[in-house]
Order: sequence, then C-alpha cells, then structure tokens
Amino acid sequence: MADLQKLVDDLSALTVLEAAELSKLLEEKWGVSAAAAVAVAAPAGGAGGGAPAAEEKTEFDVILTGDGGKKINVIKEVRAITGLGLTEAKTLVESAPKAVKEGVSKDEAEKLKKQLEEAGATVELK
Repeated sequence: MADLQKLVDDLSALTVLEAAELSKLLEEKWGVSAAAAVAVAAPAGGAGGGAPAAEEKTEFDVILTGDGGKKINVIKEVRAITGLGLTEAKTLVESAPKAVKEGVSKDEAEKLKKQLEEAGATVELK
C-alpha cells in the first residue's frame, strides 16, 4: 500500500495549475467529473416549482472579463484574492473571461467584484 503521508505531502506541494491538471487526469482515468456531482446535487435542494431556483441563488462565481488596461494592478489583486503565484495569476488574467472565485456568498462576491474593479478590471457575477 502507498505511504499515505508522503502522498499528502506531495499533493500539498502542487501548484494550482498542477492540481487542476491532476484533477483532469483523474476524471479521465476514473470516468467521473466533479462538476457532474455538483450539478446532480443542486436540483435536489430546490423542491418547489422549477423556476424559483434563480431567486434563491446563494452561491456566485466571480468572473474576470478583462483587465481594463491595468493588467499589473489586476494581477496583484487576483494574487491577493486567490493566493496564486505570480505566473498562475498572470495566466488567469490573460485568459479572461475566467473565474477568479467560485461558489462564494453574495456578500463576498460583491466585495471581490469591488476590489477587482478598483484595480481596473471588468468583472461579472454569475
């Protein structure tokens, strides 16, 4: 059997991009998807008519849609919000539209949107 502590240490040392790649590889290998599990779980909570689900939305995604010509300031703000390294934050900003944070409360989403807009970014909440 594998040394589980070593496995935990190795996984903890991964960058965000490496972790994302690992996730994709595991999804392909095992034939599962983390997004599918979330999609299946979401409808189970709304047991009224089908339409009111949008009104009860409690989780939001903060989507960076552009850097507004102030790429350096936006990269700094993305790093502060996400804890990403410089290279990962730069890649995220350059690949806009891209999610900066997903599944956050409305208050936090509004706060992050304001922070990013003050840095010069264009942001959308979904």
